[in-house]
Amino acid sequence: MRQGEPVICVKDLYKIYRVGETKVRALNGVDFTIDRGNFCSIVGTSGSGKSTLLNMMAGLEKPTKGEIIIAGEHMERKTENQLVAFRREHIGFIFQSFNLLGTMNAIENVALPLTFQGMDKKSRNRKAEDMLDLVGLTKHKKHRPNQMSGGQQQRVGVARALVVEPEIIFADEPTGNLDSNTSVEVMNLMKRIVREKNQTLVMVTHDNYLAGFADVILRIKDGKIVEIEDNRGKEDRGEIEAI
Repeated sequence: MRQGEPVICVKDLYKIYRVGETKVRALNGVDFTIDRGNFCSIVGTSGSGKSTLLNMMAGLEKPTKGEIIIAGEHMERKTENQLVAFRREHIGFIFQSFNLLGTMNAIENVALPLTFQGMDKKSRNRKAEDMLDLVGLTKHKKHRPNQMSGGQQQRVGVARALVVEPEIIFADEPTGNLDSNTSVEVMNLMKRIVREKNQTLVMVTHDNYLAGFADVILRIKDGKIVEIEDNRGKEDRGEIEAI
């Protein structure tokens, strides 16, 4: 799949929950496409439907109605086992809470997804080391999470998401536990790496400033996309921060 081709296509998506006698429309008719190689942010307040939308795209929740086509495949039609296999092969995740295993060092944490793919230990450790070099943690490879700062732990999280060479990376409030300066560093890191590797990054955030790092901004309110902003061609925020 070449850059510029749609890699995510969401059509007429609804998610309706029942709370007692009331129907809550978490998603209320959502349509959009995301092209390969783009960094897309989905921004909205708490309860806007952004996390539900991310979970649907990742195949973690089923829609009430609508289509979710990821890398040419319909997520809403897959069985649970098919979804697990699809995520393992095509998707990387970056979490707000880092989700690193405290008993493992950085190399072991990054190599973990490759274990599930059945890769031998020598190969997966070599690949994990390469990824840690890429995110600027060459000197921290043997450190456990409690020996690293929050920003360093999130860099390990980024490396772990990238190690399986996913087509798509989903990031759920990836800088939510970081201070503002470290958040900017991690955003610039993610932006640089996905550009270099021509991957697609979809990030959910409540923060308008962080959303502005993306190529495309989807604004969601009350379960509907209310605005799509094309941010490409604007001055690179990372360069501004670095001055």
